[in-house]
Amino acid sequence: MRRIDVVPDATTLATTVASLLSIRIADVQATGRRPSVVLTGGTIAIAIYEALEAGSVDWSDVDFYWGDERYVPEGHADRNDQQARDSFLTRLEVPVEHIHSMPAHGCDLSMAQAANTYGDKLPRDPFDVVLLGMGPDGHVASLFPGFEQLHETERRVVEVFNSPKPPPERITMTFPTLNNADAVWFLVSGDGKAEAVARALSDGTIDDTPATGVTGATETLWLLDEAAASQL
Repeated sequence: MRRIDVVPDATTLATTVASLLSIRIADVQATGRRPSVVLTGGTIAIAIYEALEAGSVDWSDVDFYWGDERYVPEGHADRNDQQARDSFLTRLEVPVEHIHSMPAHGCDLSMAQAANTYGDKLPRDPFDVVLLGMGPDGHVASLFPGFEQLHETERRVVEVFNSPKPPPERITMTFPTLNNADAVWFLVSGDGKAEAVARALSDGTIDDTPATGVTGATETLWLLDEAAASQL
C-alpha cells in the first residue's frame, strides 16, 4: 500500500516521522521481537533523529543498519553512522552490538570485500522499517540515475565509485535488499526535490528516478513537506 502524507514544513516533518517511528518500534517490541531499522543520512534525517525521545521505546533493544555509507574513515563527520551516533544513538544509549555500521575507509578490505562483508551480516528476515531520503536527481541510498548498480540482482550490498555527489566512494544496499522490508518510508523536504518527487510518484523509471525501485511489502509511505510536494 502506498500512502502520501504532506505536512507544512521540515520541522513538522521531523517531529512527525520521529513520532511515527517511535510508535512503530514500540508496536514491534510489544510482540516480544527486536525491531530492525535501516537508517539514512542527510539534513532531514538528522532532524528526525534529534527529535527521537526515550518515551515508550526501548532504544537499547533495536538493531540499526544503514542503507548506504560514505567510504571515509570511521568517525568522519560525513559518515551516516556518525551523524546518527551524534544525533541519537549515543544519547539514547543504544549498545554497540546493536549498531551495525558499514565498514570504513582504512580497514583491511577492498571496497568490494567491504560491501560483501556487510551484505553477509545482514538479516534474512525483512527489516521492519527502511528509512530513505531522496536526492534532487531521484537517487536513494547511493543508487544513482544511470549507474550499473541499479540493475544488480545478486549482491545484497555493492561498492560505488565516482558518485555524482561527494564523497565519490560509497557502499550501498541494492534494490533487492532495500525491498526486503515490511515498510519503506521516504523522507523528503524542500522544493529542490519537488520535481523528483513528482516523477517518482508518476512516470519515473528506475533508471531516471531510482526511488521508484523501492517499495515495502505492506507499506510504502512518502512523508513530504509542502515544498517537496509542490509539484504533485
